[in-house]
This record gives sequence, C-alpha cells and structure tokens, in this order.
Amino acid sequence: MKKHFLAAALSLACIAPAAQADTVLGLYVGAEGWDTESEGSFSEKGSMQNFNFEDDTFSSVYAALEHPVPLVPNVKLRYTELELNGQTLLTESFDFGGEVYTVGTTATTNADLTHMDYTLYYELFDNDLLTFDFGLNFKQFDGSIMVSGTSNGTTRTETVDFSGFVPLGYVRGEVGLPLTGLSVFAEGSMLAIDDSKIQDYQVGIAYEFIDNMAIDVAVKAGYRSMVLELDDIDDINTDLDVSGPFAGVQVHF
Repeated sequence: MKKHFLAAALSLACIAPAAQADTVLGLYVGAEGWDTESEGSFSEKGSMQNFNFEDDTFSSVYAALEHPVPLVPNVKLRYTELELNGQTLLTESFDFGGEVYTVGTTATTNADLTHMDYTLYYELFDNDLLTFDFGLNFKQFDGSIMVSGTSNGTTRTETVDFSGFVPLGYVRGEVGLPLTGLSVFAEGSMLAIDDSKIQDYQVGIAYEFIDNMAIDVAVKAGYRSMVLELDDIDDINTDLDVSGPFAGVQVHF
C-alpha cells in the first residue's frame, strides 16, 4: 500500500508546476510523526476482548493537489501507519481465528490497521486569513489482526486478514494570524451509521517560516485522535481509540 501511495504522490508532483499559485495549480506534501496512546477491544464474530496496547509512535505522509477547475474536486491522499501491539489476561474464553483461547492465560496481539485516505474536497474559502474545505473521504483498510495464546493446552497463533472501504464526511478549517506566520487549524473525517462509527480529527498550530513565490514551508504541531468502531468489516469488529500529539512539516509548491 505504501508503494502505491508514494507512486501517486510522485505523479502529483510531476504534473504540478513548482512556481504556480493556487489560482493555477498548487501541490502540498507533508509528513508527520504521531505519538500515540491506544486502548480498546476487538473480536471476530464473538464477544469483544479488551487488550492493553503499548504506546508507540507512527508516521503519516500526505499529498494534496488543488486546482481552479470549477466543479472538479481537489484531491488529497494520506497514508497512516497504525500497528498496535498489546496483551491481556483472559477473564473469559476468547474465540478468534478458529481457536478458543483459554481463560486465565495471557494472549498477545498485533493489529495492523495501517490505511489510506482518499479525499475529494472543495474550497469554500482560500486566503491568508481563512481557509475552509469540505468533501468526502474514503478510508481504505487492508490489514490484519494476529492473536497468540493458549488453546487446548498448546500455544496457538492465528491471523485474520480484512479489507474494505469506509466513506466519511470531511471538513477542514484554518485561521491565519496576520503578520506572524502563525495559523490554527482543525481537520476531521467522521461517519456514524448503525453500529459503526469512525472519527479521525486533528487540531493544531502551524508556523510558516518560508514564504515566497516558489515555495512555502511550514512546521505543524497539535493533537490527533482516531476512533475506530468497525462493525463487521470482513467479520472483524473493533472498538479502538488511538490518540496523542503529532508534529510535522508541510511544503507548498
């Protein structure tokens, strides 16, 4: 998946002239580090099982292409690394991957929830003082969950793969602080349908320390939170909360 994202980002870079303003064509590329704390549970068909997940730092990279063509949405791609490791002492039997893990034993897990976001959006405002975007985000999961523990007196390890697209509403706003190079921003995607809920948002502050006709460069820092309440995605159910501070850099051509 990461190779596909990098290829798409390079394609965007090739077609975007570096010295053009957004009224012609604009390319944004960025990278972030995300220091997370995670909690929650998951299951395959049966009862949900809570795990104690390790704190970890993940990376996220993105590219967005903006253009002046009426009615045609702008495009943003984001790749987010998200691989959770945890363990739990089972207080009830846990059915996963065709194995029933034994009460009173320790089970460990590796949940790979790395995913791509494909966002199509329109700009309602776009100036130095106020930016407001809205549109649709399609979150693509192509991951796996591994569980290892004791079943029938022996150590068993099972891995269940899952994949799917989840559509979400998307909104982003940014307010500039005149003559400072500073701005505050908020960006988020959300879906709530029946028993499924996904929300992925970040709020923060940016400082643009390079601003000229050819390139703008800004550093960013803030807080990102992701809630994944997936209901029956390839038989996988999750109730996970991954949150923490992030920092990164963004380049605008």
